Amino acid sequence: MSTVKPLNQKAWLLVLPVIVCVAFSAILPLMTVVNYSVQDIISPERRVFVGTEWFAAVMRDEELHGALLRQLGFSLAVLAVEIPLGIALALSMPATGWKASAVLVIVALSLLIPWNVVGTIWQIYGRADIGLLGAALQRFGFDYSYTGNANHAWITVLVMDVWHWTPLVALLCYAGLRAIPDAYYQAAQIDGASKLAVFRYIQLPKLRGVLMIAVLLRFMDSFMIYTEPFVLTGGGPGNATTFLSQYLTQKAVGQFDLGPAAAFSLIYFLIILLLCFVLYSWMQRVGTVDKGAVE
Repeated sequence: MSTVKPLNQKAWLLVLPVIVCVAFSAILPLMTVVNYSVQDIISPERRVFVGTEWFAAVMRDEELHGALLRQLGFSLAVLAVEIPLGIALALSMPATGWKASAVLVIVALSLLIPWNVVGTIWQIYGRADIGLLGAALQRFGFDYSYTGNANHAWITVLVMDVWHWTPLVALLCYAGLRAIPDAYYQAAQIDGASKLAVFRYIQLPKLRGVLMIAVLLRFMDSFMIYTEPFVLTGGGPGNATTFLSQYLTQKAVGQFDLGPAAAFSLIYFLIILLLCFVLYSWMQRVGTVDKGAVE
């Protein structure tokens, strides 16, 4: 008798709804963008094939280069602040009891606030006449103005993003810490390891997978940020907080340049994929090197 199990092709029916949803929500819009990127849309009835002309024009755009540099600087600053801060917050949170539940709820509150409301909150919070932050800085003699000073605007957007999304990193790290078996801590206690040694050789290596998810999520999300800086500063003063997503919106909606906007959106998509791949490969390599060094 044959021991080979017959293949059940009916299992594909369970995946079919997902395939249909992805096709309508991602693949078809992507094909539409690709179609627009190689055409000059003069009117709904008149379109001219231009090949890669829009891609070349977008790559020569100096405003795009400036927005890309601002976006990279912002995303790297977000990772540099939120990842260590999220780890520190997770380490300080209680592990068990009603206090742990209460702290989890409090930490997660900012994640429940919609993006446009976050921008409005900080828009009021930073005003010198009615905002707590702006009035306090003015009282201490600091001439703070997120609407008139480019550096102040950029820092305000960064602090706003840190306030909004650091709890996500903290919750991910907290879940990773709770998944570490107690046997590791017991062995460290027997060996007389310090808290720093426990963090360096137990907690941090075990958090590598969680931190990889946190880094990729926060990088992708910060690289596509739009609503918060748009509500807070409108991209100003000047173009200090005009990031790539807002630049794309100005092209597509403000100027109705669908061809260049489509070409730019594809380049934008590829940049995100490439940078995420680089981050993923780097974190995988760092984790492998650390594991080999410990062994």
